[in-house]
Amino acid sequence: MSKHIQFLVALAIVLAMPLFMKSGSLASEVLIYGLAAMGCNLLLGYTGLLSFGQGIFFGLGSYTLGILLTRLPAFINLPMPVALASAVLMGAVGAAIVGWVAIRQRGTYFVMLTLAFAQMFYFLAYSLPGLTGGDNGLMDIPRKSLAAAGQTLVPLDSPWQYYGFVAVLFLIVYALLRRVCDSIFGRTLLAVRDNEERAAAVGYDLRLLKLQAFVISGAVTGLAGALHAMMTGIAPLSNVEYHTSEMIIVMTVIGGTGNLLASVLGAAFYVLLGDWLSTLWPRWLLLLGVVLMVVSLGLQRGLWGLGESLWALLRRKGPEPATPDAAASNGGQA
Repeated sequence: MSKHIQFLVALAIVLAMPLFMKSGSLASEVLIYGLAAMGCNLLLGYTGLLSFGQGIFFGLGSYTLGILLTRLPAFINLPMPVALASAVLMGAVGAAIVGWVAIRQRGTYFVMLTLAFAQMFYFLAYSLPGLTGGDNGLMDIPRKSLAAAGQTLVPLDSPWQYYGFVAVLFLIVYALLRRVCDSIFGRTLLAVRDNEERAAAVGYDLRLLKLQAFVISGAVTGLAGALHAMMTGIAPLSNVEYHTSEMIIVMTVIGGTGNLLASVLGAAFYVLLGDWLSTLWPRWLLLLGVVLMVVSLGLQRGLWGLGESLWALLRRKGPEPATPDAAASNGGQA
């Protein structure tokens, strides 16, 4: 599938969601976690790095926006785009710090280092209640409208207005990440994922490549965290727990690694299924766990891989083209 067709598919998803979903907040949540899953996919699917630090970057985005708009009087009137840009920057900085240390190891030890950073950041946020709100998190985060010279240009008061804003940012980030993945840099990341020794022998700086992937992933995930804080009006401590990293990884794997659009599919499946199961049983997480086990065992390539397999099967079952002999026979009978 060409990159132009993939962008059109992403655009179709964004335009179709308001037609099939009643809740603007739920639709926004799907795209926000889709952003986080795309950032994770750049590490897991394109670089082969299983990072449990995604919750750190998500939490940094949430806390940065919340602190700027609620805890620092000098920045309370900060324009919303500047606050979002600050969250993106903090996500990138946090990812640079985590990545600079973690990429010195591989395999299990790399995963352990990212888990250690996740736990450290959680307890750091918990132990600074004057800045982060501690166990309660940050409350009453405003959802500022886009304004210029004191005039509101784009209101974001209603859930569907905010969805439109999130959708535009989602498409912009998707297009940028698509360019990154299709570039020489993205193809080099795939080479590193497939065979690190061979990539190193060719002369690639593996640490620099992995660190750059970390920074990009952290920036995108930080943006997702800030958008989530704006949507809910809070930056809870749970945003920085390693469970958030697990959730983002699960979304990425369910959708399918190595494909950015698949990340959105995985996020939609997780969020919408969780929302539906929560109406059936108070202990819905148990049901969700069973469903995820079935998906993981039966769909090794994720939901996107399942879709590709079904499409290939349908194409094989289509009408076969007529052979020259059959065409000549039909012509003779005519």
